[in-house]
Formats: sequence, structure tokens, C-alpha cells
Amino acid sequence: MKGNFIVLAFFVAGCLLGTMGSKDFEVPNVSLYVLYALMFQVGIGIGSHKQLKELAGSLRFKMLLVPLATITGTLLFSAFASLLLSRWSVFDCMAVGSGFAYYSLSSILITQFKEPSVGLQIATELGTIALLANILREMMALLGAPLIRKYFGRLAPISAAGVNSMDVLLPAITQYSGREFIPVAILHGILVDLSVPFFVSLFCHL
Repeated sequence: MKGNFIVLAFFVAGCLLGTMGSKDFEVPNVSLYVLYALMFQVGIGIGSHKQLKELAGSLRFKMLLVPLATITGTLLFSAFASLLLSRWSVFDCMAVGSGFAYYSLSSILITQFKEPSVGLQIATELGTIALLANILREMMALLGAPLIRKYFGRLAPISAAGVNSMDVLLPAITQYSGREFIPVAILHGILVDLSVPFFVSLFCHL
């Protein structure tokens, strides 16, 4: 929760700095370098995971169905959202949904990929929507974990958590779904995490 407010604080500070700064400031170059840094951090985070080796040895095909269901369900309902949002196309909505609660990476990716086709202002607006939507998803998954577990089953908190099932929301998943679901949650988070750049890039270019 604290991390979400820190991200929002940096976002607001960036907006204020942008309005007061020079118009010659090369924003696209800065965002590109931030994107490279984020992708590097994603690789380090996945590669250094303490339970990655044990997890690889305990893989079962059924475990892959959980991230598959998360990705399919998220993209499907993101597409339905476009029926209510006339300004944004179905692919724009699916690009936002493709963040899977990874708000920092998805928002920068969307802004970077959409800028050449729609301009910086529209791309920034869509990136901001992705930031807020994916922060909201994480907060709802965290605060609503007990109710999600109660009404939708023990795998539901994992799916709702998106990429955060392997880190931020893992304690809540352990508490409400059970310790036996920890390997599923970690694998789910890793696979969904890896899918974010692919799906965001795909839908931004359609």
C-alpha cells in the first residue's frame, strides 16, 4: 500500500516538474532509459528469486492453467470495457489490462509504444489510465483477498493479484488460500510478469 502512494507521489511530482520545466527537455529519451532500467530490474527480480530452482523441479501442467486463466479473463473483460469507453479502442483497453497490476512497467510501455502513432499527449493519458487501473487492481486484490477467497475459491486471490502473486500479495495469498498454494502463486506471478511486455507491445501496435 505504501509503495502505491510513493509511485503516485513521484507521478504527481513528475507532472509538476514537466509543467515548470523547459519545453526543450527530451522527455521521450528519459522515458526510454527508464523503460530499459525497468526491464533490467524485471530480469534481475525473476532470475534471483530464491524459490525459482525448487519451483522448476515441482512444475505440473495444471499449474500453468492458473496464469492462462488470469491472462485470458483479464484480456476478455478489458475488451468488454471498450464497449463503455467510446474514446478508447478495444486494443487500447486490452493494452491497459495487459499490465496485470504491474503499474510501473505497463504505464511506461504504453506511453512509449503509443506515442509515435497518437502523439505524446494521448499516449501519456493512456499510460496514466494504465497506471491508475493497475494500482487499483493491486489494492483491490490486497484488501479484498478474504472476500475473493470466500466467494470465488482458493485460486481466485492468486488470479486477482496478477504479477504481484509472487511478491507483494504472497503473504495474503498464503493466509487466505493456504501455504500449499505458494508454488502456484510464484509460478503464476513469474509467467504473468513475463507476458506483460509481450501483450502490451502487441495491443499497442494493433
